[in-house]
Amino acid sequence: MIQVKNLTKAYGDRVAVNGISFHIDEGEIVGFLGPNGAGKTTTMRMITCFMPATSGSASVGGHDVFTESMQVRRVIGYLPESTPLDIHLRAREYLNFRGKIRGLSRSERAAAIKRVADLCWLGEFINRPIHQLSKGMKQRVGLADALLHDPKVLILDEPTVGLDPTQIRETRNLIQELAKRHTVLLSSHILPEVEATCQRTIIIAGGSIVASGSPDELKTRIREGSRLIAELTGDAAAIEKAVKAINGVKEVARESDNGWHRFIIETNKNADPREAIYKLATENKWSMRELRLEAGTLEEFFVRITAEQAAQRKAAEVRS
Repeated sequence: MIQVKNLTKAYGDRVAVNGISFHIDEGEIVGFLGPNGAGKTTTMRMITCFMPATSGSASVGGHDVFTESMQVRRVIGYLPESTPLDIHLRAREYLNFRGKIRGLSRSERAAAIKRVADLCWLGEFINRPIHQLSKGMKQRVGLADALLHDPKVLILDEPTVGLDPTQIRETRNLIQELAKRHTVLLSSHILPEVEATCQRTIIIAGGSIVASGSPDELKTRIREGSRLIAELTGDAAAIEKAVKAINGVKEVARESDNGWHRFIIETNKNADPREAIYKLATENKWSMRELRLEAGTLEEFFVRITAEQAAQRKAAEVRS
């Protein structure tokens, strides 16, 4: 549904987006992550025809964003981070105006406004002046506008900005529901939301894509091996020595608390010594209250991969 090849945007000598390539299939929800200034918004603006690229190519729904911009705009619903609303209009008036621009007839506009008002929980706010709405409610009006023409593709730049926790959860559920009919590309700084919502994640830093994959695939790349947490009672030194001797265990760190000893166990890649640890505890009559594989988080991966990218850029600058 979305194809991007070697897309580049430069401002003089400064390269904001540096030859990125990716694709998004129909019906996918893809998260677009990166620190401030990474190039996320610039990429979204190029895909949505709001900004020309310096080089490369991109298409949406089979339409070239550079030569068929009007066709692209018809199949895209775009919610920018700062929603450009006319605050002097009521929400219904604004959506009606936007429907006219998109060529919807009066009956089509009425039906579309009712549909998006229900989807975006505008209800009692639909007839209020926009300048009286909270930031979160304005965000809902912007999302309703993006959905008004029932586009095939939704591009959402920070769609949960200004929303409270309940509204964030509702928006997450809405996005998942929308994916049944729309392809969704969204950027967000709320990594747990991306992890819960998106089927695939693209991470951009310094204008380049540094990682891509499902949240689970990215989390498996956080560290070379796995990390186990075990809490046992007994002779701490003897436990530590025995665990270190297990095949696949790389390192053991120990913490003690009121007779219980908490061991943080680093393992080699693909090693899982939980069964061996349990067997040791049983044989030595060590009491155990916890033995678990600690899962990595998308946030942990994001912080590590962007830090590595920043260090590489700094080293390159020093060499040059």
